[in-house]
Amino acid sequence: MIIILFYCIHFCIFLNLYIFCFPLCSFSIIFLWNSTEPFGEQAEVTMRTNFWGTLWACHALLPILRPNARVVNVSSFVSKKSLDKCSPELQATFRNKDLSEEELCLLMGEFVQAAQAGDHTAQGWPNTAYGTTKIGVTVLSRIQAQVLTETRPGDGILLNACCPGWVRTDMAGPNATKGPEEGAETPVYLAMLPEGAKEPHGQLVWDKTVQEW
Repeated sequence: MIIILFYCIHFCIFLNLYIFCFPLCSFSIIFLWNSTEPFGEQAEVTMRTNFWGTLWACHALLPILRPNARVVNVSSFVSKKSLDKCSPELQATFRNKDLSEEELCLLMGEFVQAAQAGDHTAQGWPNTAYGTTKIGVTVLSRIQAQVLTETRPGDGILLNACCPGWVRTDMAGPNATKGPEEGAETPVYLAMLPEGAKEPHGQLVWDKTVQEW
């Protein structure tokens, strides 16, 4: 954790000094279906990387964004599927536009605790660590966008979450339907939204199209 934050701080200094900020936050791991690690361990490790890694990077990067910056958090279409598998109460909570970052962090912690106790499904959570972390990233992006709108209303900063699709990577494997160039299309589209654009902002975008949450 210390090493990650150390390099993140130095990266922020580099960005602030030398380039116009277009941060792309992508922290993603997934345990394979045949992994032998207990689900509670999978949940903790996956949450630490996918959700907390994104959160820490954004906390370091967002304060130094210049006007008209573009921020792209890499989420997944799995977040929508996982949301549908949550209890109605959790679905309503994650769709609540008044949900705060602090409340979201508490929810992500509750999932890990429930997974470690072995009763996460009984508490209304989906049986997927990866999908739950991506729910967190998608909702975090909406919250961060709202904060930027409130705190820097005239700066024209746009922040979104995206799904690059099922891309042939070490994580997805060789049978995925998209090559790396195709997977880059939506993140690049969001990063290059023209100056003066008002939207998308705080949305989940897949194939350059805003997805209903």
